[in-house]
Amino acid sequence: MKSILKPGIHWLYLFLPVTVVLEFLHASAPLVFLSAALSIIPLAHLIGHSTEQIAGYTGDALGALLNVTFGNAPELIITIMALNAGLHDIVLASLAGAILANLLLANGLSFLFGGFKFHNQEYNASGLRINISMMMIATISLMIPAAFHNFSDKSGTHINVDVLNILVASILLLTYLLYLLFMLKTHPELFAAHKTKETGETQEKRWSLSRGILSLITASVLAAIMSEMLVGAAEETGKILGMSNLFIGVVLLAVIGGAAETLSAIAMAQKNKMDLSVGIAMGSSMQIALFVAPLLVLLSLFIGPGQMNLNFSRLLMVSIFLSVILGALVAGDGRSNWYKGVQLVIVYLLIGVMFYFIPA
Repeated sequence: MKSILKPGIHWLYLFLPVTVVLEFLHASAPLVFLSAALSIIPLAHLIGHSTEQIAGYTGDALGALLNVTFGNAPELIITIMALNAGLHDIVLASLAGAILANLLLANGLSFLFGGFKFHNQEYNASGLRINISMMMIATISLMIPAAFHNFSDKSGTHINVDVLNILVASILLLTYLLYLLFMLKTHPELFAAHKTKETGETQEKRWSLSRGILSLITASVLAAIMSEMLVGAAEETGKILGMSNLFIGVVLLAVIGGAAETLSAIAMAQKNKMDLSVGIAMGSSMQIALFVAPLLVLLSLFIGPGQMNLNFSRLLMVSIFLSVILGALVAGDGRSNWYKGVQLVIVYLLIGVMFYFIPA
């Protein structure tokens, strides 16, 4: 009982019924948006904690993959809801924002909070470099549809952009499947955790596998419901507050949808499990680029008013490209400290300010 009354993230569960009531009463869009956003945060935390518990039964490699996959569940749910509503610009902005948030914010906060407890922390640099190279490949691939779209508009040449996007999406999905085969089956030693002393562990009783799975399913279903209300209020909220769809997608929806990965990455860093922490943040970015984005292109053939293409704006692509390079420079040596975290977070804040002042 004392643990329930103690202030913590679990208090935000109160916003689950509050959001439902506000939606039923047709309250103002900003109120519904704020309440739904706050309700998703504890659900994202529960998804991350459930996958961490399940990881104890599946092993480190598969456990990290589960953490990333289900940690991205709120982001995927949010984008599917926006896709169904035909808000393709918000979907693209949210995808780009999720990549930026994981590369810069999640990694940066992990380095920062981990650095507050430990002078230096180490992790497997070889696995990280593979992830960074995959992110660079994904970034280059995402540039292709946008480049052909701009070329077609300016030259007047007929290019079947829809077919091009389907082909690019299919190739990206195949690339991700081959990466999973490489990581889990043929070369798992390259992703082995760096041997460090784990600290900060509690004597929390380990969940049963059935409890972990049930918690994961429950949190995902509730996140889907809250995400639908969140997306439904997003566009009107932007109009009322004078925010562009670009800022809402790049910053607000991305941070909310990526709350699970960010919280999990920070928690692992504070336990000196930097391989898992960096793997969650980098792996989530890569999964968004190589799996979620192309999957949404294919889903748009069946969901929503029309096909969504990977037509990211130049500003979004430049931001992602530079963030990947910065991530390689800052994190590529296999060592982290609090000031490296400051560097990454500062760049993310600067990008957020830039998108905020772009006119609606």
